[in-house]
Amino acid sequence: MKPHITTLILLLSVLNRTSHGAEPRILKGHSGSIMCVAYSPDGTVLASSSRDGTVKLWNAKDGSLISTLAAHESNAYCVNWSPKGDRFVTCGEDKKVHIWALKTLKPIRTLEGHTDVIRWVEFSPDEKLLASGGLDKTVRLWNAEDGQPLKTLTGHAHRVKSLVFLPDGQTLISAASDLTIRFWNVSSGAEQHLLKGHTSDIETVTVSRDGKWLASSSNDETVRIWNVQKRELRHILKGHVGEVDFVAFSPNGKILASGCKDQTVKLWDPEVGKLLHTLTGHTGRVESLSFSPDGKMLATGGGGGDPTVRLWDLSGLVK
Repeated sequence: MKPHITTLILLLSVLNRTSHGAEPRILKGHSGSIMCVAYSPDGTVLASSSRDGTVKLWNAKDGSLISTLAAHESNAYCVNWSPKGDRFVTCGEDKKVHIWALKTLKPIRTLEGHTDVIRWVEFSPDEKLLASGGLDKTVRLWNAEDGQPLKTLTGHAHRVKSLVFLPDGQTLISAASDLTIRFWNVSSGAEQHLLKGHTSDIETVTVSRDGKWLASSSNDETVRIWNVQKRELRHILKGHVGEVDFVAFSPNGKILASGCKDQTVKLWDPEVGKLLHTLTGHTGRVESLSFSPDGKMLATGGGGGDPTVRLWDLSGLVK
């Protein structure tokens, strides 16, 4: 074989490996789609929630299973950690929110009030509040210590699917199937602003750690990046083929990951809207994403016949 042909083959081989990423560690055990994955703040534990009604806790370093919790009567849609990492919160199709203690792996509180399936729940940055949203079209604020309901935010015309607090904790952002993203004043409960642009259900919203960028994913096959301060659209990211189920910023905000029905994970540069890499390996849609606190690992949750959690090492892919 001629030297230049050998060199070309080696180059193509390297490019192929780079575009697909390093082989991920695969965690198996769930029997239903993985609706949410979340690294603990210290990066030692990975939590996953599933349509099988359970939440599993994994050793984030070696992928071993720590515990399986019978969290909800059916679909467990969301799991998120408190900023300190000593508690985590879940919600599900049974219309309940559970607050769990990591030390005992037992529920501390169960919150009830939603009249339909709850799709999302998370702590405020100061851990004093919980926000939840669901198919009853409402966003609800709760006291995270005693579980008492504080406010019910209304305005969405369809199911609420995702929530995120801005870093200062004073503003809550919600996304819904009514194609809108809404900004709420946490203290007053008043709606502050409304963003439109997606042409089909919005699946998730997330905010960069510095609060500069908001990203949203939609069934319209796009990811959109918005300037939070100006409340305006910055980029429309196209490349997925199918519903984009989840988006997540890396801790330093330099990477935006998106997971899609097309079974791929795409890594984007949110500043310029450029595609950096595409990760393949899932055999069903990619339902959920979470970066490790150091940004070196990306956890992904599969659905559509692929109920696996995959741990991707990004250290050799993105600087």
